[in-house]
Amino acid sequence: MRNSYLSLAQGVSILCLTLQSASVLAETLQPPASSEPVVNPTILEVRASVIEALEPTSEILSLMTQTATEAVPEDEIVHRLSSEAQVTSVSQLADVQPADWAFQALQSLIERYGVIAGYPDGSYRGNSTMTRYEFAAGIKAALERVQELIASGVETQVTREDLLTLQQLQKDFAIELASLQGRVDNLEANTAKLEANQFSTTTKLTGLVVAAVTGGGFSGDRIIDPKGAEIANQNPNATFVYRASLNLNTSFGGTDSLLVRLEAGSALGNDNAAGFLEPTFGSVLDFSYRSAINDEVLLTRLYYSFMPFKDLKVTLGPTITAPDFVDRNSYANQGHLDFSTLALTNNYILSPLLNLGAGGVIEWNPGAGAFTMRAVYVAGDAANPNPNSQSSRTSVSPLVNLLFSDGDGESGLFKDPYQGTVELEYAPSSAFALRLQYSGGNLFDGRFDVFGVNIELALSQQLAIFGRYGYGRYNNTDFGDIQPNYWMAGLALRDPFVPGALAGIAAAQPFIENAVGNATQTNIEAFYNLPLSDNIRITPVVQVITNPANQESNGTIITGTVRTSISF
Repeated sequence: MRNSYLSLAQGVSILCLTLQSASVLAETLQPPASSEPVVNPTILEVRASVIEALEPTSEILSLMTQTATEAVPEDEIVHRLSSEAQVTSVSQLADVQPADWAFQALQSLIERYGVIAGYPDGSYRGNSTMTRYEFAAGIKAALERVQELIASGVETQVTREDLLTLQQLQKDFAIELASLQGRVDNLEANTAKLEANQFSTTTKLTGLVVAAVTGGGFSGDRIIDPKGAEIANQNPNATFVYRASLNLNTSFGGTDSLLVRLEAGSALGNDNAAGFLEPTFGSVLDFSYRSAINDEVLLTRLYYSFMPFKDLKVTLGPTITAPDFVDRNSYANQGHLDFSTLALTNNYILSPLLNLGAGGVIEWNPGAGAFTMRAVYVAGDAANPNPNSQSSRTSVSPLVNLLFSDGDGESGLFKDPYQGTVELEYAPSSAFALRLQYSGGNLFDGRFDVFGVNIELALSQQLAIFGRYGYGRYNNTDFGDIQPNYWMAGLALRDPFVPGALAGIAAAQPFIENAVGNATQTNIEAFYNLPLSDNIRITPVVQVITNPANQESNGTIITGTVRTSISF
């Protein structure tokens, strides 16, 4: 079977050869000079012999009429046609030279009918493939131009030969022309429907629902926390957990964005076996922890982003969280998509203000190049003006509540608890990124300073490796001045077995510190994310936690989760 595509230059050449053949043959049938110009396309009915004589030219056209028609996506056809720009001179086409074999053909079609279009960058791309639909669209444009000339009273510019040729082309491509017109009519109707029923001209509504069945148990006699308090002496029950969020993203000028997120969830991390048995060092399911509490609908994001200067983005808001802007990773960052263990989706000691607070973000990407600098400031109790009241602890991670159980902050926008983070990213391509980080601040009468590294490397289109490391200092904790370490590393595989699928395995030690416990906790997770459709994904997840809470006597925790994510 012949190829269903022609180059653009070949299509132009075919059209011009057909015009020339018709011109030569029509000269033998030309009426006397005194005859009126014939402009009626029905001349084909009178001069059937011309159509028969045009058969050699029709053989040229059979390059398209005899080939199999391949389905072309509707949006692709519209994109190709709408992305072209009409030209009035062949000199406007930067990649067309007088020495090109199709130069004269292009020049003729442009000057006589003006039906040749180029791309916005000034190129014609004559060697690009052209579908039958695109060729039919060109014929349609030529026919419309002929009709315009007739209606304008300058029909003498339209020769008998051109009419004969266009009539034959119109006949040969009748099916494609009708299909193209139908697609255009359908798109116009759909566009009108969308415009009439759109949610807002400035606001986009999106949503995410994450639901999971989860359960697990431990191998020891009981589970105790890092201070020796008993958490459980029997295995927890299996549970059904969820998080649902709605995002209202509004842009007033195209480069700005106002994000409002409403969210509801089953609990703040205590609704799953891993979070219940080991809540301190990040074993909780990420999507469960980052949610509202006990079915309440809460405002969990409210901030406005804008660009005061080129390459500089500023974000301000009363409800933000640092991990939305720093310490991101292409393979371990979204609990509803990849890894679910909180200690794997973020550097656990880098962001002690893990939850919501007020503050701002600056992101600078000079020249849209490989380097990006980000700076984030978050105050955990910014809405409280009373320096003598007990500061809210909902903004900080469970780790902070463990380390500073008796301390009290001073509240306000610039008092503790607060966190400032700076990140320098080098990403020369989508395959590699390196991020260097510093985070520091005050936590309930204590000070913390942490340095971090975040790296990712795609070894191929399917296989990637990634990791994080952190080293810090926390002063005046319940365990004294400590210097914890953190690390995680993993492997991700794209498209395993099914296109669009994602699989991964990773391990982490979220809090390495001899002063806290008699062992070091290790978290291991493996998952397989299977897409059921563009909007629905189901993911089985297995977690293994050794020495939970840095206590050797706790044995090993094993949990299993089946996670479903629905986006819209």
